[in-house]
Amino acid sequence: MQSGETPTKRLDNKLLFLMAATTGLVVANNYYNQPLLGLMAKHFEVSELQISSVPMLTQIGYAIGLFLIVPLGDKLKRKKLILFDFFFIIAALLSAAFAQSPMQLKIASFFIGLTSVVPQIMVPMAAQLADNNKRGAAIGTVMTGMFIGILGSRTISGFVGAHLGWSSMFLIASGIMIVLFICLYKFLPEIHPDFKGNYISLLKSIIEQFKTLPQLRLASIRGALDFACFSIFWTTLVFLLESPPFYMGSDVAGAMGLVGIAGALIASVVGRLSDRISKNIIIIIGVFVIMVSWAIIGLSVSSLIGLIIGAFFLDLGIQSVHITNQTIIFEGNPPARNRINTVYMVLYFAGGSIGTFIGGYIWYYFKWAGISIAGFSLAFITLIVHLIGIKIIERRKV
Repeated sequence: MQSGETPTKRLDNKLLFLMAATTGLVVANNYYNQPLLGLMAKHFEVSELQISSVPMLTQIGYAIGLFLIVPLGDKLKRKKLILFDFFFIIAALLSAAFAQSPMQLKIASFFIGLTSVVPQIMVPMAAQLADNNKRGAAIGTVMTGMFIGILGSRTISGFVGAHLGWSSMFLIASGIMIVLFICLYKFLPEIHPDFKGNYISLLKSIIEQFKTLPQLRLASIRGALDFACFSIFWTTLVFLLESPPFYMGSDVAGAMGLVGIAGALIASVVGRLSDRISKNIIIIIGVFVIMVSWAIIGLSVSSLIGLIIGAFFLDLGIQSVHITNQTIIFEGNPPARNRINTVYMVLYFAGGSIGTFIGGYIWYYFKWAGISIAGFSLAFITLIVHLIGIKIIERRKV
């Protein structure tokens, strides 16, 4: 670490908890809409297919924000950048809350995604502050916060939507962001950047990271397929649960997120394991767990218990692959950590948006059987990509 980069304090447990909580609460903004899609469709009197583009636009906005905003963490003071971004997060959430048409809601959703990229500044920040022998554990803790936010957001928004209406969720979220802003202002340390070039050269260097780091390329492709598996399930689950034989509301669909949280919490152990055993083995096991979960999900078209079990194992596998990917790309604590994370997360959420997009169409035309086949196929492709990619990288080392 260069002298200009030295943080004002190390990563103690209180700071790690704040960073994990920030990651979860901010990333949740991107997922409040998913259990509310049915309510939104009824409110605006449009079809499920038409409203399914709301989460897709949020994820597209997130991918663009990752590319345009997150790299600035290598160029600007980290704390100042995070706090400045919070003003725009709050404005986007309020715009969604007061949207008067599907188009206004879609535009607001895009900007919610564009601005809610703070978690991807927090992850490399945790990697930088952590000691070398605890980096995987620190990343695992922060990433667990992110997954709890992704999954817990569904539970909260489903309940709020069922009892207070879908727009109330975005008002509550804006209030949460105000409280979080105050906490970060008081307790988050400042880290000074080490990149001295201009913004254009900063963006160009992102492409260079992708070109020159084969492990980053492989991890990014794995991550994109991994998150597509995740998104195709959670985007369409609400439509299944609102259909026969379930006839359940957004609150029940959202409550399924609690099952995913249990899987994510167990997967947090992966961060510690990745500091000790082969990361390739962890990834292979994680992908197999995802494939098994999709087999269970596919056979559970009329079984809530089966869906619960499948969701648990799906999120366990997804989180395991994702944490291991990020441990791999941050090995050696590289100075370009924000740009490296940008490459990975842009492709990760691009994969998520594709999963959301195709999920809406597959559900519309092929229902749950199509969703299950698509999810299993994506997991199988992930395994093939991983095995081929590892062979290519090992061949080049010889």
